[in-house]
Amino acid sequence: MNSPEIEELKRLVKEKYEDTLATSTDFEVFSLMLKKKYNATVSTSTLKRLYNYVGDEHTPRVATLNVLARYIGHADYTKFVAWLKTSPCYNSSFFNANQLMSSDLNRGDEVEIGWSPNRIVRLEYQGDSRYAVLVSHNSKMLPGDSFVTGCFIAEQPLYLPFLERAGERTPPFVAGRNGGLSIVRVVKESC
Repeated sequence: MNSPEIEELKRLVKEKYEDTLATSTDFEVFSLMLKKKYNATVSTSTLKRLYNYVGDEHTPRVATLNVLARYIGHADYTKFVAWLKTSPCYNSSFFNANQLMSSDLNRGDEVEIGWSPNRIVRLEYQGDSRYAVLVSHNSKMLPGDSFVTGCFIAEQPLYLPFLERAGERTPPFVAGRNGGLSIVRVVKESC
């Protein structure tokens, strides 16, 4: 089983390669390119195993990881892992956000969320982090749908594992995939 660091290395290698790694020939061409460029042999079969083209659970050798790390601009695999640990692209962090927490609402409060292009949904808070769709403009959410979420965060997508619709659960749903939620507000407080 590969570590998250190896998986990220593989992703960055594929991104830089800008060609497919999907056939035996693809892996042969990539292997030859690595040999020419770095005078280091990474066999076609090793690359196939690494990229799950063939089923094999071997952990790649450090020498293989070193060549791939060099390919994407690092001195070796150890330096690549050190870079991952310090890169702001990969670190967890706290952030300031306009957010609406379910725990701050009262049953019956109405919330409006919106996202591009021109999607607006009005929700009623039902308690226990559950919302019912009251009105929906240009969205795949329909009046009567319901879902559970702990919060809405402006400028972040809203990911839901499902919507409950007519007694059934839909597949996972995302609102604001590109650009996140642009509207997050309480529009009516219950008495």
